[in-house]
Amino acid sequence: MPVEWAGAAAYHRRMLLAVDIGNTNITTGLFRNGSLIASRRAASLPGRTGDELELLLTGLLRLDDADLDGLSAIACASVVPNLTDALAAVARRHGVSLLTAGAGRVPIAIRVDRPTDVGADRLVNALAAARLHGTPAVVIDLGTATTFDAVAGDGAFVGGAIAPGLAVGIEALAAHTAKLPRIELITPDRAIGRDTIGAMQSGAILGYQALVTGLLGRIRQELAESSGVDVADVRAILTGGLSAAPWARGIPGIDAIDPELTLKGLAILHAEVSGGEPLEAGLA
Repeated sequence: MPVEWAGAAAYHRRMLLAVDIGNTNITTGLFRNGSLIASRRAASLPGRTGDELELLLTGLLRLDDADLDGLSAIACASVVPNLTDALAAVARRHGVSLLTAGAGRVPIAIRVDRPTDVGADRLVNALAAARLHGTPAVVIDLGTATTFDAVAGDGAFVGGAIAPGLAVGIEALAAHTAKLPRIELITPDRAIGRDTIGAMQSGAILGYQALVTGLLGRIRQELAESSGVDVADVRAILTGGLSAAPWARGIPGIDAIDPELTLKGLAILHAEVSGGEPLEAGLA
């Protein structure tokens, strides 16, 4: 059973650790008085125990002269149940309140057939997009999977699309073929590759940019129609671990690139749910 809220400490803005637990990486953000002062990334390793996760978080916090005992609270979005439970154990051990994002906890409407099936990170991204970038909006999260999250004009999460991530596709191609190598993700000068690596870079980078552009265009059009606005008024925000890569800047139609959108969304969630107030400082 997912942990939603543990601990009873009163809300204050002093020190919050935001933890985004994905299938590939654990990303942490340390917030002091509402401002993001540091973010770190480590491999998820879903089989980690509570003790192992505690060692990992301790080490990451130490890089920024912080520790678990100095935290006011932890806010988490997780798609790995085992690590969600491990984080709850760490929070209990250090007497730190833990807020876990999910349907019924994130303060937005979720207008899909099965709200509880929506990943917590997608809901947090929708919340952050609405608060920081405006609506209607599409959030494209470039991670293990590439997710497109549609946020209606009133801030509701109304669905989206899920595609395999670029890194997953490259690894699968190299693993399931005899002669195709693992390649560096560099944007090629031309679509017609003159050698194997050039052809793979064309298919991977240019093909992936086309995938994102094509799906974004269709989702943007549908969202504009349902929201009663022009297509140009639908914001597009790029986030996720791969959003800072040089090739990501070549995707047309993107209004903002915000690699730390999920971490900011967790800080916003904690402020609104625990403190009943909006959080603005240091996030925009």
